Amino acid sequence: MIEFPSPKDWVRHSPHSSKLERLEAFFCAHGFDPHRHDTYAIGRTLSGVQSFRYRGENRNSLPGETLVLHPDEEHDGHAGSDSGFRYQMLYITPELAQQVLHGKPLPFLKGGISNDPRFAAVTDNILAALDDPLDPLEEDDAIFQLFTTLQAVCGERAAKGTNCFSAADRAREYMNDNIQQPVSLDDLAECTGRDKWSLSKDYRVYFGTSPHRYLTMRRLDRVKSAIFAGKSLVEASVEAGFFDQSHMTKHFKKAFGVSPARWCRPKDRDLI
Repeated sequence: MIEFPSPKDWVRHSPHSSKLERLEAFFCAHGFDPHRHDTYAIGRTLSGVQSFRYRGENRNSLPGETLVLHPDEEHDGHAGSDSGFRYQMLYITPELAQQVLHGKPLPFLKGGISNDPRFAAVTDNILAALDDPLDPLEEDDAIFQLFTTLQAVCGERAAKGTNCFSAADRAREYMNDNIQQPVSLDDLAECTGRDKWSLSKDYRVYFGTSPHRYLTMRRLDRVKSAIFAGKSLVEASVEAGFFDQSHMTKHFKKAFGVSPARWCRPKDRDLI
């Protein structure tokens, strides 16, 4: 049995997609601790008030508004009223953003909350039918619309200095090919032909996080997939390249603000 702070709390995950993660959740009071992940977190508050701290300020998301949390920005979540809060969220990687943006800096929405009807519409296209798997062509079109609209809402950002997208992208490919192996910044510098400190800056500009956190998050993705497939936390941890379950759990809580047991529902249950 998964334990929550309240028996009324639940999280429901949508059918699996290789490109993005969608969920719906309800929390009576405390939702999740301060954490950072390397994806965009984009969603809607459906009822109540979703309160959170973001970039040093307290924010309140109300029904009808769209949350847009930038990769690697710390945030938490809790109810801003006695009625709790219910919300839908999608998590989408900067790699997918770059397939649309083609090497431009990632869009950034100051404050993390949008009231733009254009962005609300494209977000609803992905979140409206949470129980239904997305058709591959429909999914790709939705991703294109999402990031072109987000770029229009935020305004195009200029890259600072002489950043190199191709080097950052080669580093990403190297890490994807070596997820279960130790990887150093020197390894990445060697495979890209770029000095390691410039490469580290490149990666943050184009993929929103550091190479180390990117690799850790890809390992955590493997953990989640293994748990959903019915494997134990111990098995999932080792197969994903962590030292042990304790090592994995520490990184999981830092990335998602909750324990892996609380986040990943049993396969045969719809609600937890």
